[in-house]
Amino acid sequence: MTGKVDEALSYEQARDELIEVVRRLEAGGTTLEESLALWERGEELAKVCRRWLEGARARLDAALAEEEAETDKEAETEAE
Repeated sequence: MTGKVDEALSYEQARDELIEVVRRLEAGGTTLEESLALWERGEELAKVCRRWLEGARARLDAALAEEEAETDKEAETEAE
């Protein structure tokens, strides 16, 4: 499961699947090949989560910058 399918995952879906991957890796009992596949999947899921979090951070930063600009504009108007 890679590419466009991963892009369609919500943050919560990717996070929950990543938790399951980690649980399975920590539990052991898998072959080396299965463990490698799980590790690779975990890396893909972590990237999906990271993209969501970076997007959320960018939106927050933009909203804060907009709010700050409005506050500055109001302060300038009041000073006049």
